[in-house]
Amino acid sequence: MSRKCDICGKGPRSGNRISHAHNKTRMRQLPNLQTVHVLENGRRVTKRVCTRCIRSNRIQKG
Repeated sequence: MSRKCDICGKGPRSGNRISHAHNKTRMRQLPNLQTVHVLENGRRVTKRVCTRCIRSNRIQKG
């Protein structure tokens, strides 16, 4: 299962974690995905949706 929002397509971001000594190691920031029941064409479907989409009412819970 991919770590992507089914609505907006938001996925993992990558970057550097920088220590006080300026050592750089790669890191991954994952989106906050929640499993939600969504009404889609009058049917109840389970989707993985980020919390930004849930808060902005891009989906209709059902």
